[in-house]
Amino acid sequence: MKISYNWLKQFVQITQTPQELSLILTNIGLEVESLDRVQPIVGGLEGLVIGEVITCVQHPNADRLRVTTVNAGGTELLQIVCGAPNVAAGQRVVVAPVGATVFPNEGEPFKINKSKIRGEVSEGMLCAEDEIGLGGSHAGIIVLGDDAVIGIPARDYFKMEDDFVFEIGLTPNRADAASHLGVARDLAAFFKSAVSLPDVSLFHTTNEDLPIHVTVEDSVACPRYSSVTISGITVKPSPEWLQDKLKVIGLRPINNIVDITNYVLHDLGQPLHAFDADTIKGRQVFVKKCVEGTPFITLDGVERQLSADDLMICDAEGPMTIAGVYGGKDSGVSEGTTTVFLESAYFNSVSVRKTSKRFGLKTDASFRYERGTDPEITVFALKRAALLIQELAGGEISSQISDLYPEPISPFAVEVNYANIQRLIGVQIPVLEIRSIISALGIGITSETEESLVLEVPAYRVDVTRECDITEEVLRLYGYNNIEIPSKVNASLSYGSKPNKEQTQHAIADMLTANGYLEIWCNSLTKGVYSKNEDEVVRILNPLSSDLNVMRQSLLMPALESVAYNQNRKLTDLKFYEYGKTYHLIDGKYVERQRLLLMLSGSNLSEQWNQKSTPVSFYNLKAAVDAIIGRLGLTNYQTDEVSNENFAFGLKYYRGDKVLVTFGAATAADRKKADVDKDVYYADFDWALLLDLVRKNKIVNKDVPKYPSVRRDLSMLVDQSVTFDELKTIAFKTEKKLIKQVQIFDVYVGNKLPEGKKSYALNFTLQDEEQTLTDKQIDAVMQKIIYNLAQTAKAEIRM
Repeated sequence: MKISYNWLKQFVQITQTPQELSLILTNIGLEVESLDRVQPIVGGLEGLVIGEVITCVQHPNADRLRVTTVNAGGTELLQIVCGAPNVAAGQRVVVAPVGATVFPNEGEPFKINKSKIRGEVSEGMLCAEDEIGLGGSHAGIIVLGDDAVIGIPARDYFKMEDDFVFEIGLTPNRADAASHLGVARDLAAFFKSAVSLPDVSLFHTTNEDLPIHVTVEDSVACPRYSSVTISGITVKPSPEWLQDKLKVIGLRPINNIVDITNYVLHDLGQPLHAFDADTIKGRQVFVKKCVEGTPFITLDGVERQLSADDLMICDAEGPMTIAGVYGGKDSGVSEGTTTVFLESAYFNSVSVRKTSKRFGLKTDASFRYERGTDPEITVFALKRAALLIQELAGGEISSQISDLYPEPISPFAVEVNYANIQRLIGVQIPVLEIRSIISALGIGITSETEESLVLEVPAYRVDVTRECDITEEVLRLYGYNNIEIPSKVNASLSYGSKPNKEQTQHAIADMLTANGYLEIWCNSLTKGVYSKNEDEVVRILNPLSSDLNVMRQSLLMPALESVAYNQNRKLTDLKFYEYGKTYHLIDGKYVERQRLLLMLSGSNLSEQWNQKSTPVSFYNLKAAVDAIIGRLGLTNYQTDEVSNENFAFGLKYYRGDKVLVTFGAATAADRKKADVDKDVYYADFDWALLLDLVRKNKIVNKDVPKYPSVRRDLSMLVDQSVTFDELKTIAFKTEKKLIKQVQIFDVYVGNKLPEGKKSYALNFTLQDEEQTLTDKQIDAVMQKIIYNLAQTAKAEIRM
């Protein structure tokens, strides 16, 4: 949310600089994410001064040029060559001296240098409107009145005042601060000063020639509806001051009526809507819900089917706008509008939120209504807007204010205890200070004792309804930085299961980080189109957006989005890991699963002067997977190939029906969804299962073997369907005691082999922990292995 520094000063007296105010706002809970300087025109007329043309003569070498001498307030006169047809002696003009930079309407800014023009020295420039951004005219230089003081900065003469815009990261609970008035209230509470509200005392009804009858049929969805009519207006562009106000906070001016409603919205926090009163059929307005499926064309030209739960503003013939969310195609103000029906309402936040989410429509009005507006400001905002319309568009107030408020919303009654406030904050704040802060926040004190207060919280503070909320308000105004960290901290020992879950997770994370992987944290909310098992989808009832409407079923797609984000910014060599949860709805129950994801893309080795870049491959991922499995001390698992909707190809490690990890290449379809155009390899670990298996493992300490190990190699032909895992299993079944390790070091598939065959080269590590192996023992084991490989796997040993 953008807040203007100059705009704030209309509500509260501020002596601090924008930078100082930025720190204050952050300290009182309105975090300033950025502070930007905004100038009324580009360049802000910096360096330009007011001067007087003393002499003006014909240029000796050019018919269309004049040589002038100009008094710009310095000790010496400036000689300036000028081509403007209207330049003459005695004029007060805008001078850009040497060293100044001018910002024209068209083209790039340029710096004024001392130069020669057709043989005559020129020490500056006399400026036209379009040359410095003050207007569009290039008919001649700007000629000022005699009141222009020679030598003063041009920005002072034209009353150019820079503004500063605070970008505030407004939290969802602080709906009260979604306006300049709201932020000013907090600052006034901090400064212990008063808020100056606009004067609406001049509001009065001129006549009652344009009455429009309002009926609220659903007072739950619309507790208060205020309105008034204005006739005889002229729709035209807004004056510069109003356009500048809106431009500073990033809004595009449209016309004086629409601009006024936007101005009041950001000024007071109250959304308004201006209807063309002549288009309201029957001069009747109904606030009601329509029949399910009623078609309605919104302002953007899209036809939408209404739900029976959508609150609508209707006339005698049908719906005109979606209440608090979006206007209808024919409900707005146009250039030919002469009468206005002005709406200022308080809508139920839940009703607006559901409608806004249902249609996927987000507006400045719905943003505020969804969080809760002030039910007591509707009439005040209506008067404020009506007076501005009279001032900027003319016209007369042509009806009494209609204010339908059958059940006024009461302030929140909260009882607080001084001792509880001090206990929660952890500091003995003086009672008088607590009372002073509460009063400064506009919270009324209805009764009090020495130990407690009974408070009346204004209805616009929808986030302050309990004692702990009052404590938070006291703390943020008292100052988080004023709470000292105690020098003594008490702690107690606790004993958990071994191995410790967090320590194990940190150990693997440290290992991955040491190998160049970066940890990522992705949002658990993701797009519904990413879900592959519709029966298990966990949907969000009130999603923030259509892109965040389900809980993720896999860590893959959010991680792929991270890959796309980095690759789009030329960071192509990526190694990621993430610990996270997936969410499923199984047999009517919500299930969370703890997972670990590894992801590789780009190059494994970047290009250097002495080496070419090496793209990552499946085997780089497999090495990382094996390192994790080995680090956890897990053995005795089986391996199998996978090829399904989640992997283009890959492997899985499993024990029985429990899969430890599945890893391989991401499918082209998944990469396309995330807009990733490079190969991606990833591994999906069942982290909860791995931790459970680690807990069951018994840690056995052994002495380092005293006797040497022996390696033997075998090369063999096997059917292409035979896997290394099968051969490894045969070897261990043959000799469980002496065989310590079986590895593959060569695979060949080619034309020189018989059809349907492939060549494997394996090495076997043998070791006896009690004695040195003899050649006879080793040969006996190897013969058994050869025999069993031939019998079980039909292997042909190649000598």
